[in-house]
Amino acid sequence: MGIYSEIHPFTTSIAHIIGKNPLAIILSGGPASVFEPDAPSVSPELFKLGIPVLGICYGMQLMAKVLGGKVVPSDVREYGVTGFHREKAISPIWSVFPDGDPVLMSHGDSILHLPSGFVAAGHTKTTPYAAMEDDKRKTVWSTVSPGGRSNPEWYSL
Repeated sequence: MGIYSEIHPFTTSIAHIIGKNPLAIILSGGPASVFEPDAPSVSPELFKLGIPVLGICYGMQLMAKVLGGKVVPSDVREYGVTGFHREKAISPIWSVFPDGDPVLMSHGDSILHLPSGFVAAGHTKTTPYAAMEDDKRKTVWSTVSPGGRSNPEWYSL
């Protein structure tokens, strides 16, 4: 894609992030649950920097929890290909994905209530909040795993 990027651990300080002057931040997914005792976390200050943030899978659940949403262990673990259905979202980025577009999902935690300021951007059959966004914070979050998609539009996120 021709975009310079760096990978940093979740323990990276806010001062270090500010010093890097990033154009955007990606919080990636992983196998952890936000309920594990030593689960990776971030400072709520990260979301006050005015830097656009994309959260993928665990990154979305983490932000929901950190910003006051309610995350719960799922009754039904979602794994595999399923249809992604758009909601009336704020950001035009969702418009490139056809309703029912097949996506790969892999998660055991789900968001029950969105944090204040967020709106639902998409859902699947078993996940009511498969994507969320907050236009004021310039954040987009998705439980969709882009690496599992054959549709190159998912990489445009």
